[in-house]
Amino acid sequence: MVEILSSGMYTTIQDKGRFGFSKFGVPQSGAMDKRSFKLANALLGNDENCAVIEWMIMPPILKFYEESVIVLTGVICDPYMNDQPVKFNQPLLVNKGDVLRLKNISKGVFGYVGIKNGFCANRVLNSRSQYKNITASEKLVKTDKISYSSYCGFSTSLSSVKIEDDWLGLEVLEVYPGPEYDLLSDTEKTSILMGDFTISNESGRMAISMNEVFKNNLTSMISVPVLPGTVQLTPSGRLIILMRDCQTTGGYPRIFQLSEEAINVIAQKRVSEGVKFKMLSSF
Repeated sequence: MVEILSSGMYTTIQDKGRFGFSKFGVPQSGAMDKRSFKLANALLGNDENCAVIEWMIMPPILKFYEESVIVLTGVICDPYMNDQPVKFNQPLLVNKGDVLRLKNISKGVFGYVGIKNGFCANRVLNSRSQYKNITASEKLVKTDKISYSSYCGFSTSLSSVKIEDDWLGLEVLEVYPGPEYDLLSDTEKTSILMGDFTISNESGRMAISMNEVFKNNLTSMISVPVLPGTVQLTPSGRLIILMRDCQTTGGYPRIFQLSEEAINVIAQKRVSEGVKFKMLSSF
């Protein structure tokens, strides 16, 4: 098992998410940056839905109690095992008693710790992803212990993979027209697609809002289905991008739908970082 010596900021267990329950108002959840989540499992040779530990801005400190192999993905930072530097995006052997610390976060928001065969948190509604009122707890806290299968038959010395991290600096978010996009005038469409937007401090796993106010004549409407990546335009003129823990219905016009890759990109944006929207022609 692994013990949480320090919980960091909003550290959780996440997998691909919880699907098929939206009609009951259950959010999808799942890893905020699915690109980094998938990379962790791919580098370990895991099933694509193996659960990982996800952390936000401030990393946890983890102590391992059995041999296994882990991999670190997501944010750019300096990882240490027993105070010795180790590498990101590369399988790492862990032994009984090893302590993992991550320091000097220089880019990105969400980091991931994957482990061979995944973390064995309880599965609820076909997912191990933590969410308030669905799982027993909404996040990991100090002294929590999560089990995993010990594993010692994996070599980390046969090959290496070069992973480009420049995508963390991308500013363009590719979007598709949302159901209410055509309610905007041509002038409004041009203005919003040519505009520069910055991430506000009202952001998290549920939604990311923009600081800028966009003048428009749209009003609220009857609640309609929404999903991660839906971009809503509020009556006040602010844009809200729904994220992995978002509600299943909403009453603001849905002007855009982010591509899956764009959801990953904006998930790693910090407060005050800038983004632009780029329209794709079709799904």
